Amino acid sequence: MNFTARKASRKWAGGTFRRIGAAMVTVAAGALLIGMPADPAAAKASRAPWDGLFSHLEPRGRAKPRHAVVPLPKPRPPEAPSAEREDTETDQASPEREKASDPAKENGKDGTREQAAPAKPAPQPSVCRLALTEDIAIAPSIPDIRGAGGCGGEDLVRLEAVVLPDKRRVSVKPAAILRCTMASAIAGWIRSDMAPLAERLGSTISELDNFDSFECRGRNRIVGAKLSEHGRANALDVRGFRLADGSLISLTDRTVPRQLRETVLHSLCARFSTVLGPSSDWYHEDHIHLDLMERRGNYRICQWDVLDPLPQKAPLLPAERPEEAPPREVADKPDDGKGKPKAEKEKAEKDAAEKSDADKPEAEKSEEAEPPREEKPATKKRRQNRRS
Repeated sequence: MNFTARKASRKWAGGTFRRIGAAMVTVAAGALLIGMPADPAAAKASRAPWDGLFSHLEPRGRAKPRHAVVPLPKPRPPEAPSAEREDTETDQASPEREKASDPAKENGKDGTREQAAPAKPAPQPSVCRLALTEDIAIAPSIPDIRGAGGCGGEDLVRLEAVVLPDKRRVSVKPAAILRCTMASAIAGWIRSDMAPLAERLGSTISELDNFDSFECRGRNRIVGAKLSEHGRANALDVRGFRLADGSLISLTDRTVPRQLRETVLHSLCARFSTVLGPSSDWYHEDHIHLDLMERRGNYRICQWDVLDPLPQKAPLLPAERPEEAPPREVADKPDDGKGKPKAEKEKAEKDAAEKSDADKPEAEKSEEAEPPREEKPATKKRRQNRRS
């Protein structure tokens, strides 16, 4: 229902609504005058019911400001050094001493001392880092590497050399960036397996040939391939090792004794979860790949064929007939019952045919040489021509 004062005049003709409104205003004004006291003092004393309706919105007076008392510095003692000497020492002071002597740097704007943020606790070394001491390997720790696509790792070291039990060092050239667990596995392999093997050869191991260690790349350096274990600093490529006498033993060289390479193969496959060498794929024909990749069920991959050396010269002629082979005449079986070999019989028949050809006269030879002439029968058309 839409009701307004303008529409009310239409409903009640003769201005009845207007007269009622004026009467209501007059009654309200009279009630206010009756309730208002005549004395102003009494008016202040008496309060209307609605006077305290908005009392909580009235502004409150501010408290008196407190003035902090700043203590003045103590007077300079007579035994203190001179001011010139103090200025010289201040110029040579460290930034920490200047900051400690300046109260404005230590205090905030309001004069209160600011509390320094608590320092982060230093990360505790891992169990592997505590075990990989300088008596085992020269492997200083390096900061963690965090690259794109999960590249990098934590608890990294730079493996520079492996210390043998007799305190001799086997240098890793160039130094390899590896995880602590991988570096510890390489050190154990050299100390326990390679050093005794070199002693059996009559020398000592002095250097490990590092072909590749940490590199942020895909597998086999293929763009877009799955991240390699080299990208996680969990792999090492080895080409060989050098002995103290200067000789280099390449693990993929076919001229190296087969038994030596097989011994290295068995020791590597027992220590590392992945071993790739020649015949695994054509990416690992000139080096051996080692890593500690974790797989389901502790699955391991050991693919390295120890190949035999190639022949010096390729055989151009067929091999000679062995001495124990029977002679060729005896090997042929006889064809007739008289005991004559088949080859001798064919040779005799051929000689007899040549001799009979030589005894025949020249006329017979020409007739035999000239083929007989074939006569063609007369056709029906030729007969008709002859009759006509």
